[in-house]
Amino acid sequence: MGGGGSSGGRALLLLLLLLPAGGAAMGAAEKRQLRDQVVEMFDHAYGSYMKYAYPADELMPLSCRGRVRGLEPSRGDIDDALGKFSLTLIDTLDTLVVLNKLDEFEDAVRKVVLDVRLDNDVVVSVFETNIRVLGGLLGGHIMADMLKVQGERLQWYKDELLHLARDLGYRLLPAFNTTSGLPYPRVNLRYGVLSPNSRTGTELDTCTACAGTMILEFAALSRLTQETVFEDTARRALDVLWEKRQKGNNLVGTVINIHNGDWVRRDSGVGAGIDSYYEYLMKAYILLGDDTYLDRFNAHYVAIMKYISQPPLLLNVHMHNPTVSIRSWMDSLLAFFPGLQVLRGDLKPAIETHEMLYQVTKQHKFLPEAFTSDFAVYWAQHPLRPEFAESTYFLYKATRDPYYLHVGKSIVESLNRHARVECGFAAVQDVRTGRHEDRMDSFFLAEMFKYLYLLFTEKRDLPLDIDDYIFTTEAHLLPLSLSTTRPSCPRNATMLHEGLAEEEEIFTRSCPSAQTLFPNNPTFPYTIRDSHKHLPSLGTERLTLFSGIELPLHDTRAEPLEILKHLGLTLIPLGDGGVHMAGAQHRHEVSPVGVFTLKFIAELVSPPSKEPPGLSPLAVQVISPPFLGRMVLTAGPAQFGMDLTKEEHGVKGSLVQSEPYQACSTIANQEEVQGKIALAQRGGCMFAAKARNLQGVGASGVIFIDDAEGSRSEDMVPFQMAGDGSTDDIVIPLVFLFWKEGQTLLDALAHHRNVEVVLGAKLFLLGKDKEESPASQKDALELPHVEQERCYRGGWDQAVMEEAPLSAPDDSWQPVPATQEH
Repeated sequence: MGGGGSSGGRALLLLLLLLPAGGAAMGAAEKRQLRDQVVEMFDHAYGSYMKYAYPADELMPLSCRGRVRGLEPSRGDIDDALGKFSLTLIDTLDTLVVLNKLDEFEDAVRKVVLDVRLDNDVVVSVFETNIRVLGGLLGGHIMADMLKVQGERLQWYKDELLHLARDLGYRLLPAFNTTSGLPYPRVNLRYGVLSPNSRTGTELDTCTACAGTMILEFAALSRLTQETVFEDTARRALDVLWEKRQKGNNLVGTVINIHNGDWVRRDSGVGAGIDSYYEYLMKAYILLGDDTYLDRFNAHYVAIMKYISQPPLLLNVHMHNPTVSIRSWMDSLLAFFPGLQVLRGDLKPAIETHEMLYQVTKQHKFLPEAFTSDFAVYWAQHPLRPEFAESTYFLYKATRDPYYLHVGKSIVESLNRHARVECGFAAVQDVRTGRHEDRMDSFFLAEMFKYLYLLFTEKRDLPLDIDDYIFTTEAHLLPLSLSTTRPSCPRNATMLHEGLAEEEEIFTRSCPSAQTLFPNNPTFPYTIRDSHKHLPSLGTERLTLFSGIELPLHDTRAEPLEILKHLGLTLIPLGDGGVHMAGAQHRHEVSPVGVFTLKFIAELVSPPSKEPPGLSPLAVQVISPPFLGRMVLTAGPAQFGMDLTKEEHGVKGSLVQSEPYQACSTIANQEEVQGKIALAQRGGCMFAAKARNLQGVGASGVIFIDDAEGSRSEDMVPFQMAGDGSTDDIVIPLVFLFWKEGQTLLDALAHHRNVEVVLGAKLFLLGKDKEESPASQKDALELPHVEQERCYRGGWDQAVMEEAPLSAPDDSWQPVPATQEH
């Protein structure tokens, strides 16, 4: 680099020398204060549940009452966790012991033994019931047995929780009665799966995590009861998933057919749909001492780090073509992954991804359910998920860097400031507006407070040795001593020739020791985090220069040029449109910064095209009077249903609002919906479930409207709706509108008796294929004056009024990632 860059380099070096090596130290008094604050918050949440909700499954913190399934409006698949078995109480049992609330624990055990019944005629999620209820009962039993052995408490206890766990295990087993051994996703607690009264058994597929997150609880149940059927059944399901992996790269998909083992959704990542499958392979090895699980985990982990990990990002790929990311957004469930990497001993990528997640939480107060690769909100909800706190705890335990104590402090402050309500803590419906949802899931008590308390508590102050236990995915505690209670199954083997790497890494056969690897070295995590501290602000792009310099790229493109100038670098335009970079004192020398830098320069000078290849945006055009085709709203497409890009004239129909508006249950206005295009609100259940309900009563199409108040296409990243597995049965056209565009349609429907629309490809509806005269363009802009009736150019900078003709090009259309969640 030329001499002009030396002063900048010295300034940068001086800045680095002035920064602390790690996070600012936190005194013992402040840690105790935060620990006590966590206990007070837990008391507020748990006390509110016991006061206002028990024996219901969950607390509704805004309504100050319990959520009883069947008495409250259905929320679709979310309600499959509720089984009329006092879910929150069971899920919280071992948290009470960790927080040293032993009186409350003994009282809670009595309540579960006396009040909880499992023979309820209710259909529940096999996955959720396993991790929350079976895991909660086992964790509670282990804690009760430990306290009884100590001789001071629960002398009356005679394994009642274990007996309940065994009962529940047998109620879950019928779900595994498939030809493949993969479980049905749902089971009736009283009638099983295939009974005429079960109301289940017609499902064709399940998620990978749903089938692969059984082994810890089922194996613990087998080893505590000496009944091997549970462990054998869970292991068989894992065997199928392993056999069905893509053997060329060891990746798995997200959704699999439970009867024939074919993959239904082939996107592969570490977030929703797969997450805890990987977690349970690693932890099954730790808990059960079976090398098979470690072999499989290591094979998957190598594939994850090769194809999915793009530090600090973790982006989904196609399991059969993993070299290209298939979406530009991440979901919040992947926040557990840095904690799992800590268990493996791979700290560098764990620190990188955790730091990225922390930057996102600082921008949005919480981790949104999904966020884009440039850290903008994709799905705005935050249901008080604990995964980020979980990884924070494990990173602190591995590094002892006080930085992670301050991260935990920020979580505590955000919860108190933005989620605390009079009757507990409420989920956040929209992190942008702070709007609450009447929801406090059981995992909030089971996991969040456990990890935060452990983060701020000294090991000597705990009522148990936490290192003697493994955490399940629901943070229930299972003792490592279970590995000695039963030998490994001799036929449970994974051979190296099945695709595993023959060269073993340093941690392949042992649990890494943080004390050995990182003794008193707080600079280690700091040096890793420092390279990711300049993550972009909202509305900016990030370009990476040589040597890891990251520059915020604003719309004007001016700031990066100034930064380069101060670094002593100059951009030299070439006649062929290319650019060379040179030092300030050697303007005609080409700077040897490599191909990656040339890519940076190309993007700086010529912004990349944002038109997604092979994908045309959709639109909703209002053609009835008084609009007559002059109102055109940009719409997002779906991965299922009719392909509107192949319909030359689109699909025409009159609008009707679905009743109920969310369309998650039986449609009440079936006669009105028949033959019309239905309006349905996002939320409550999957898009595919809504589509099936409306298609079933004769709707000719569906327009889904966002439930996040204030969202509009010009401010949001467009996305593509995905299905819930096999969606071949859905054949009607489906489009998505953000809230503001949706309100335009609803207002039109309120003002006019009949509103007729056309759903189709946007460029076709805008007349892009036709030449318009100036007169016709002028006529197109003379819209009727109805309050809030505006012609939106979704994704353009502003609504089209007088500024430009409707046929103007849409230069700001973004690539459309797929959205499955409600």
